[in-house]
Amino acid sequence: MTFPKFKAAAVQTSPVFLNVDKTIEKAISFIKEASSNGAQLIAFPEVFIAGYPYWNWIMTPVQGSKWYEELYKNSVAVTDESMKPLFQAAKDFNMHVVIGINERGDSYGEIYNTNLIIDNHGTLIGKHRKLVPTWAEKLTWTSGDGSSLKVYKTEIGPIGTLACGENTNTLARFTLLSQCELIHIANYISLPVAPPDYNMAEAIKIRAAAHSFEGKLFTIVSCSTISKEIMAVLKPDVPNIEDLLTRKSSAFSGIIGPNGTVVGEPLIDEEGIVYAEIDLEKCIQPKQMHDILGHYNRFDIFDLRVNTAPTRKITFIDNHEDFTK
Repeated sequence: MTFPKFKAAAVQTSPVFLNVDKTIEKAISFIKEASSNGAQLIAFPEVFIAGYPYWNWIMTPVQGSKWYEELYKNSVAVTDESMKPLFQAAKDFNMHVVIGINERGDSYGEIYNTNLIIDNHGTLIGKHRKLVPTWAEKLTWTSGDGSSLKVYKTEIGPIGTLACGENTNTLARFTLLSQCELIHIANYISLPVAPPDYNMAEAIKIRAAAHSFEGKLFTIVSCSTISKEIMAVLKPDVPNIEDLLTRKSSAFSGIIGPNGTVVGEPLIDEEGIVYAEIDLEKCIQPKQMHDILGHYNRFDIFDLRVNTAPTRKITFIDNHEDFTK
């Protein structure tokens, strides 16, 4: 058996707000930088292409409606011409890429919060649509389905991903673990408008540590930041936007090992790239204590069933008898 060893990179930065082409250019620049530093896997924030709907939290639904329309206009399909440079960069720099997008749905005006998994050959090997948009996010995104709860085999190991709050969903996480996930990508957005006693950075770290410790795997956390440009764009509609979107400890990016502790130094609020050496052999020994996929579970007692069928929006039934013959 072989146990992959590689360097992983987690990006903490902001997109070029509501600008697909410029955000993809920015992502490629980070891929190039991470590659020059020896990384073979890079994780980007939730809906990095091309922005998060902060207006859902700081405007009324009516005020935010025009911004929803702008977001839809700057959503993408994986087959768009604008996406090709991103896939090519993954190939050119021998990089596995997990990145969040606002994915344009088949129905006009439909948007999904989607993570793309791109391998080092520039091939889109999978995408995960966020199962349940969190709280105010329901004003923007359509829910995904169980068909995207998958783990993907790559040259560096099996990769799974969940977006932001769904990393709190124990059953979703177990579904990935049961498929032998060893590398988990958890991406987030900075959320300064959380309740006053809620430390967003700490909450992100706790969730990542819980998944790593329970599953004995590595979690790569990538979180966005809120740039002055984003606040400037929204400020005409929210004059006090700086008061709402500049609270400290709102973003955490880092890498968590199989023992639940942070590997290296994380980033809190600041922009940059976090690196860590990943050695999947380190996932073995901790299983001796708690293997929730083996000896530390009772599948004769517990039974998790997961519907992995894609959602069918309509079923056409034709039971008309033809009496003309």
